Amino acid sequence: MSRFVDLSHAVEHGMITYPGLPAPVVSTHRERTEISPGVSFHIGRIDLVANTGTYVDAPFHYHSDGPDVAALPLERLVDVPAVRVSAYGVPVIGPDVLGEPDRLWGKAVLVHTGWSRHWGTERYGTGSPYLTADAARLLVEANVALLGVDALNVDDTADPVRPVHDTLLASGIPILEHLTNLSALPDDGFRLTALPAPVRGLGSFPVRAVAVLA
Repeated sequence: MSRFVDLSHAVEHGMITYPGLPAPVVSTHRERTEISPGVSFHIGRIDLVANTGTYVDAPFHYHSDGPDVAALPLERLVDVPAVRVSAYGVPVIGPDVLGEPDRLWGKAVLVHTGWSRHWGTERYGTGSPYLTADAARLLVEANVALLGVDALNVDDTADPVRPVHDTLLASGIPILEHLTNLSALPDDGFRLTALPAPVRGLGSFPVRAVAVLA
């Protein structure tokens, strides 16, 4: 039997994903109401910014003429063969950490930094590991399906150029940020599904990212 590994942080009222962005507000639109004996329903409401929890960035996030979340190709998001890259404790992730392009070719590449252990603390928002511009170019050359990290950002947040976002999204490669549980994955031999709601006009949106281990 296959085994499923949830790679997403649950979205909770008041949680902080990225310093400076507002927390989601989870509330009730309609209180639970009994409509017949033993039958009732509840309608909830949530107010959040698109970059909340574990989310995908579509090209539109950085490029106004790129596909938005609703237009992302499903072949990059559903049942994609995947590999895990070990980068635990590596602050700056270059091409040497990613390894040979042949191993990455056409795969969803998930970079395990271990930074998700700081999720929900002030530490999470400072000093997070990131990829370099050269690493981004290698990923494009390797024709990867998407890039995912269990960290605050794929880029150095002190660099306004944000070369990894710019390079990957310009090439149509989606980015998953704020993953978790990557330590539960093997290096190879699993598949990934990470689907957002198909919202038009947005460049980012939360996903439920799930790995399927054979």
